[in-house]
Amino acid sequence: MASYYAKISTTKLMLLFLTIVVSLQSFSVSSFEYHVGGSKGWVVPPANDTKVYNDWASENRFQIGDTVRFRYRKDSVMQVSEEDYKKCNSTHPTYFSNTGNTVYKLDHPGPFYFISGVSGHCEKGQRMIIKVMEPEDEYPSQHHGDSAPKKSAGSRSALVSFFGASSIALLQLLMLYTASSVLY
Repeated sequence: MASYYAKISTTKLMLLFLTIVVSLQSFSVSSFEYHVGGSKGWVVPPANDTKVYNDWASENRFQIGDTVRFRYRKDSVMQVSEEDYKKCNSTHPTYFSNTGNTVYKLDHPGPFYFISGVSGHCEKGQRMIIKVMEPEDEYPSQHHGDSAPKKSAGSRSALVSFFGASSIALLQLLMLYTASSVLY
């Protein structure tokens, strides 16, 4: 009879361990895909809202590995230098796509400058600066004292930015333990 209960306990423990591992894997955050322009896509903005793309970009916190998706018709997207961005110069892009559904991977920290390649569109506001944050583990070595910038999760999970990843993981474990106690 004792071996019967030992088998049940071992089975419960293995099931709990498997549940924890699976739930923690879904918790990890590696990258996000952002959709430029939302449902409207990459289009010439209205004359009274020419900063719509830069306003949108400044509300998000882009990280290395994130991607931005540009959806458009009869248009293009170009990554250009800061100087070409300021002048709406599309003659020397570092990246060009006119597929209508462009996914661009943000592969390093710092600014990325995007413009439309169609003549006149950039001047009408179809351009954007995306600023990619430094990796999190570089913050302590690069920023000292009270002047260190506050890290923001932007469109990342509000719970993670409020409580922190460790607290959320602990909460998940507690909930799993409680559920396993009730169910088993």
